[in-house]
Amino acid sequence: MMSRLIPGASRLALVAGAALALSGCVSIGTKAPDSLIALTPEASLPAGEGASGTLARSVVVMEPSADARIAVLRVAVQVDPTNIAYLKDAQWVERPSRQFQHLVAETLRARAGTLVVEGDVDSWQQRLSGRLLAMGYDVPSHSVVVRFDAVKETPGGHMETRRFESVIPHVGDHVKAITPAINHAANDVARQIVAWLG
Repeated sequence: MMSRLIPGASRLALVAGAALALSGCVSIGTKAPDSLIALTPEASLPAGEGASGTLARSVVVMEPSADARIAVLRVAVQVDPTNIAYLKDAQWVERPSRQFQHLVAETLRARAGTLVVEGDVDSWQQRLSGRLLAMGYDVPSHSVVVRFDAVKETPGGHMETRRFESVIPHVGDHVKAITPAINHAANDVARQIVAWLG
């Protein structure tokens, strides 16, 4: 009904105004970021090797939850204790929590030689879940920080928690220095988790 009450010229002005308002917060047709970042396992199961067993003897690696500041495709930069920015011209190829799940699972396959399942199943020997608290760059300390609160659960309801962290100091404040440092720190945390799972 409202469209009948607004003359054609006024309707055109309203549409143009709405488009201008959206252009400030939505990018349409912009170029891809200069760098797409993926976590790569430093320990990986060689081709032709694997593990076998039953689900009841498997380790399940769940996708962790993530703090809102890193639950995005941008790389978080901690400017000061209360302010967050994002690394210019770089973004994750997939959400960081999902990539971290894959990284931990692959490290576990390579180092423990056990049957590893990603995602929830009904039966397992151990289940790893948790919360990804940090995966980015800290400006005041010029460091890359990866921090993860892990939850290990075994059948019968026994649970154990532990916080894991890796800090890489003296990292330059540019993409070519930050992204490999994040990958190294994430792999370090993955190794710590695998050792803890035993």
